[in-house]
Amino acid sequence: MTVTHAGPTTRTLYLLDDNADFRTTARWWLEGAGYRVLDFADANAAIATLEHQMQAGTLADSCLLLDVRMPGMSGLQVHDALIARGIAGPGAQWPLPVVYMTGHGDVPLAVQAMEKGAITFLEKPFEDSALEQALAKAFEAPAAPHRPPACAEFQRRLATLTDRESEVMRGVVDGKMSKEIARDLNISAKTVELHRGRVLGKMQADSAVHLTRMAMAQRVL
Repeated sequence: MTVTHAGPTTRTLYLLDDNADFRTTARWWLEGAGYRVLDFADANAAIATLEHQMQAGTLADSCLLLDVRMPGMSGLQVHDALIARGIAGPGAQWPLPVVYMTGHGDVPLAVQAMEKGAITFLEKPFEDSALEQALAKAFEAPAAPHRPPACAEFQRRLATLTDRESEVMRGVVDGKMSKEIARDLNISAKTVELHRGRVLGKMQADSAVHLTRMAMAQRVL
C-alpha cells in the first residue's frame, strides 16, 4: 500500500482506543489510505475535541472509530455523551457517524450500540478490507445504518435452517458463547461451532454481530 499525505480536504477519522499498539497500526494504515487521523487513548479528551470541532463547524466529512471495551468510560458511554451534546445520534444537525470496534463475544453490547445509531461494527481482529468497507459505508450514509435484508428474504433464509441450527442461532443472537449454548442444548461446543458456521452461511451474515443486527431489524430477537 502506498502511503500518501493528507491534504486540507482529506476526510478526518477520530480513533478512540486504549490499546496503543492498535492505534499505531491503525493510524499507519489510515494515513496511508489518505485519511487525516486524530487518535485518543482517553475518552474525555476525545469528547472534548469532538465538541470543540462541532462548535467550530469542522466536523463535516468526519467519522469516529470507537472501541467498545475501554477502562473508565466504555464506548457506549462515550456514544451517549456525544448524543447528549448533539454531536451524534438522530438529534444532531450533522450527526457524526460512529463505527464500533468490538471483540468476539460482545454481541449484547453491539446490539445496544446499534440502538444508539451506530453505522456498523468491526469484530477484532479485522482485515484492512473490512475497515475500508466500513468507512465507505460511514461516509456514504452517515445517518443511516446498513440496510437489512427485506423481510421476505430474511424469512426465506430463516426457513433453510434446521431445528438445531435455529436453536443455535437463538443462542448466538442472545450473545451467548459457544460453551453456554452447548450446555443449554446438551451438545459439545465443537458441534455448536459447526452449526454456528452453517447458520452464518445460510443467513448470509459476516459475523455474529451482523446476524444479530439482521435479527433485530426483523424483530426476531
